[in-house]
Amino acid sequence: MRIGMALLSFILLSGCTALVVGGSGSGSYQTSKDAREPAVLRSDSAISAKIEGRFGEDPVVNEFDIGVRTYEGTVTISGTVDDFVARDQAGKIAKNTDGVVIVNNQIVVED
Repeated sequence: MRIGMALLSFILLSGCTALVVGGSGSGSYQTSKDAREPAVLRSDSAISAKIEGRFGEDPVVNEFDIGVRTYEGTVTISGTVDDFVARDQAGKIAKNTDGVVIVNNQIVVED
């Protein structure tokens, strides 16, 4: 009986090995796999947060779901909008944010 319970526990808990050994959540995985220095990673996160906040305040861009990713000051914005005015406005907002080096505007205008 003990051997059976031990074997059952081992089988059920074997999936938890990654949590115990590698840490919990994707944050530690992302940090360990990212080549950027911690200061650059924090700066990039802050840039993305600033842009997302400015998108939320803008009457043209606010109504759309636009993704923002920043890597070493290069910002990629993506999503779908209804017109070129919103696409261009999102690009201007991102470009005029402190710390941004380049904006890669991948926003698609959908009819």
